Amino acid sequence: MHRPDPSGTPAELAELRGEPPCRIRFADGKDHWVLSRHADVRAVLADPRISADDRRDGFPQLLPGAKPGELSFTRMDDPEHGRLRRMLTSEFSVPRVEAMRPTIEGVVDGLLDDLEKGGGPADLVRRFALPVPTLVICGLLGVPYGDHDFFQTRSAAILSSNPPEVAGPAFAEIAVYLDRLLTDKMREPKDDLLSRLAARVGHGELDYDEALGMARVLLIAGHETTANVLALSVLTLLSHPDQLAELRADPALARSAVAELLRFLTITQGPMARMALAPLEVGGVSVRAGDGVVMSLLSANRDERAFPEPDRLDLRRDPKFHVAFGFGPHQCLGQNLARIELEVALSRLFARFPGLALDRPVEELDLRADSVIYGVRELPVTW
Repeated sequence: MHRPDPSGTPAELAELRGEPPCRIRFADGKDHWVLSRHADVRAVLADPRISADDRRDGFPQLLPGAKPGELSFTRMDDPEHGRLRRMLTSEFSVPRVEAMRPTIEGVVDGLLDDLEKGGGPADLVRRFALPVPTLVICGLLGVPYGDHDFFQTRSAAILSSNPPEVAGPAFAEIAVYLDRLLTDKMREPKDDLLSRLAARVGHGELDYDEALGMARVLLIAGHETTANVLALSVLTLLSHPDQLAELRADPALARSAVAELLRFLTITQGPMARMALAPLEVGGVSVRAGDGVVMSLLSANRDERAFPEPDRLDLRRDPKFHVAFGFGPHQCLGQNLARIELEVALSRLFARFPGLALDRPVEELDLRADSVIYGVRELPVTW
């Protein structure tokens, strides 16, 4: 579905929210239930009768090039899901990521220094939005930042609406790359997350293939999602000068501003797929065991029943029930890290460059409309 502009949502989603859940035929050739209301999406994502295991027969297969089981614990049910997730929970806990704040601030300040020295106009995606989370996740995982062109290109290919012959090899190439890196960590461990996963393999707590799958999900999601939220957030604030003025006047607003931007933008525009394991009622309809269920987080975050005037950006709103990170047992593991990265990056960017402005009309920007992760490919700015 086409977004009319970077801050807009497809008109079809509003139409869907006005009706009970319905079944729609998807690219996998099957009819699946579509949920677009906030209450329905949250209820299903938290329901133990709903499966995230894409290896089950009949599960909606909606990501080109991805094979069942390749998305690691994000596509597993308990107890397997819980076992693997618990191995990472402490790595992304609030205290752990808060301890990373000085490192994140150093990364942001260094990139802003380089941006200022290089002069404008500049592409803020390439010079700032993409390097910030990439440098942070590389440091956390123990992945060489010098390889960023390789894995960023493959990640974009995986997340775009490419045919399997394009997305499939990208999956395979990242797997080969991480296989080599993980093997090196097993021989020569260091103080990083991949080395700690390798140690778990050595102790028999984790299968090698499980560790490899976890590494792939962490690397791809760890930079792609935050980079796109950051770039779109800058664009959105520049397009809403009244809200930007409030943020500049009150730096303490950064936390709630990030929450509202996450809700307002909801970059996960690709459908979230699940399958019913048992009959259930949702939104006034009966879902049978074996039915595919597809949810729109974007639609749920613009549901007027949950958020008054949902199409209005309000940095003082408290959208604490937004589902930009999902909900339930599979809620995004890295959400605490993403929030801090966004808070630091946005507050310091606008403080350093008070005259920041777009160097190209919004309608001429190249948007990632063909990707399951929405964003902008370039963001030319001046100051």
